[in-house]
Amino acid sequence: MIGSLRGLVEGQEDGRCVIETGGVGYVVHASSRTLGTLPAPPAEARLLIETFVREDAITLYGFTTAAERAWFRLLTTVQGVGPRVALAILSALSADELSFAIASGDRASLGRASGVGPKLAARLALELKEKAGSLAIPIVLAEGIAAPALPAGAMGDALSALMNLGYRRPEAQAALNRAEAKLGEQADVAALIPAALRELAR
Repeated sequence: MIGSLRGLVEGQEDGRCVIETGGVGYVVHASSRTLGTLPAPPAEARLLIETFVREDAITLYGFTTAAERAWFRLLTTVQGVGPRVALAILSALSADELSFAIASGDRASLGRASGVGPKLAARLALELKEKAGSLAIPIVLAEGIAAPALPAGAMGDALSALMNLGYRRPEAQAALNRAEAKLGEQADVAALIPAALRELAR
């Protein structure tokens, strides 16, 4: 199995790049975030690699950081998330942003990725929080990383209100998500805040 590649960047297109090393050009699929960090050809680059082996193909996926590769591995353990969807999520969210979204149960942020609908976003928020803890992947924002913008509408207003009351964003967001699940997506601020406070009091 290939763990990493160091070589010359020959070019990139359509979610993948070619890294030449030892006279062989390896096609490596990657998130748009990773591809955006690669130098212009023919400069040298190094990518961490995750290898997927099937009966009819061997596919390489590349990452610039160990954190991104760890999240890729974890994402692909969730039902309905293959490598392509995992890369779409990592294109939409950095490792730190994904960490924050999972910690706070922020399904709206998860749903920004191509191929992730409401049901899959809910499954990701639930399963990844449990799995990330078991695999020792941090699910808190690193110091100095700005928190994502507040959600739009009633959820954002309610979240802002709870944070002004002194609650940390992850716990406030999680409580609001539980409240919304009970009240429905059309719930207004007046209903969301007391419902979330009841959740926080448990």
